[in-house]
Formats: sequence, C-alpha cells, structure tokens
Amino acid sequence: MPRATLESGMGEAYANETRTAAQVFIAGFSFLAGDASCEEAALLAHHLPASHTGGEHFIVPHGAAWEAVVEKAWGVQAVRGQRYAIRKDVHHFEDANLLKLANTLPEGYALAPIDGALYRAALAQTWSCDLVSQFEDEADYLTRGLGFAALYEGTLVAGASSFVVYRSAIEVEVDTRRDHRRRGLATACAAQLVRTCLARGIYPSWDAHNLTSVGIAQRLGYVAGEPYTTYSVEG
Repeated sequence: MPRATLESGMGEAYANETRTAAQVFIAGFSFLAGDASCEEAALLAHHLPASHTGGEHFIVPHGAAWEAVVEKAWGVQAVRGQRYAIRKDVHHFEDANLLKLANTLPEGYALAPIDGALYRAALAQTWSCDLVSQFEDEADYLTRGLGFAALYEGTLVAGASSFVVYRSAIEVEVDTRRDHRRRGLATACAAQLVRTCLARGIYPSWDAHNLTSVGIAQRLGYVAGEPYTTYSVEG
C-alpha cells in the first residue's frame, strides 16, 4: 500500500528532517519504516494527519524495533494484532480455475463490472464503501479503478475492487453484505477481478486481515506468506 502513495499520489507521506525514518498514511493505515532509533521515531509513530477523521486506524511497524516504539508511544491504546501476508507470485494462478470460480454464482445473482452507477451505490453504503472510497471521485475511479460486483435482483450485495492503485498493480478489496455471505459471492467477484487484472498486465495484490481472507486467496491461486504484526488504535 505505501507504493500507492509513492507512485500514485494516494495517501500521505512524512519523514524526519534527515529522511532516515518515515510514515506513510493511507486509507486508515499508518506504515512505519526506517531508523526506529532516531529521535523523531515516537513522533512519527504517534502522528495522525489532518486527513484522519477519527476512529480506529491501523499501524503497521516494519520490524521489532518499530513495534517497541509504537507500544511506548501509544501505551495501552495500541491493541496488538496481526494480518497475513500473501506472496506476490503470478505463477500459481490457473485461468481455468478462476473462470470456474467466477461462474459459480448461485441462481438469482449476476456479475457486473463496477460502473458509475455501481460506484455510487457502493459509496452510499457503509459495508461497501471501501470498494471505491479511496478514489477522489467517480471519474477518478472509472479512470484508474477496476472492480466487479455481484448483484441480486439488480442490487449490489458483494464486490471485489481496487482498494488503492499503483504502478501496474492494485490492492484488492473484497466485501459482502452481511445477509448474503457464505454463498461464494466474494470469491466469484475476486476471481473475475484477478482474471481481468492478469489479462491487462496488472498485479492483483492481496493482503489478508483474517484466515477467512487467506482461504479465499488460496482458492484463487495465491500462496500464503507469513503473518505480521499490526496495532489497532483509536484516535
């Protein structure tokens, strides 16, 4: 995700004066890297940009030294957790498998690319807004974004989309409305998104927030990597 800031202008980046330590803040995630022993490390770890509107955000420290800085800077406010890295490797995808998964929507559902109308529908609902909310507006999403939605009786009920974009790659976001979960909708949308990305020379980067997400990724052909530490902070 920091690449989306450095390459596509999404999010914000900060560094100390000597540029030995830095923070990238994007989509509610704060990434910390560089020299964790510098005197500004605690300020970077505790920094919240003006664009942050409050509520929960996630801190991703690069290494144990930054973990210690975060814990000292935030104290008991920082709740330790983990996410699951997924290997960046295109060699395990099989188009036949992706096509099969994309075509396994239950009866009554239809798959559609996210257009202007579906962008507006996704943005208007809490459960689906992350599918499109990191883009400046509808025109920006239609220019740089990419996604597919599952529709039930014409209504958006699931989707897989570009959470953020960077050079020749996207970060995949998958969401399903609560009353339509466990029907394979997210998997079908994601399969079509991955197929389309690969056909266009775009890498569909996947990062899992829980083991369910890891399982979906593995069905699509991704290979799981190692878990890594994050902190949830209210601020």
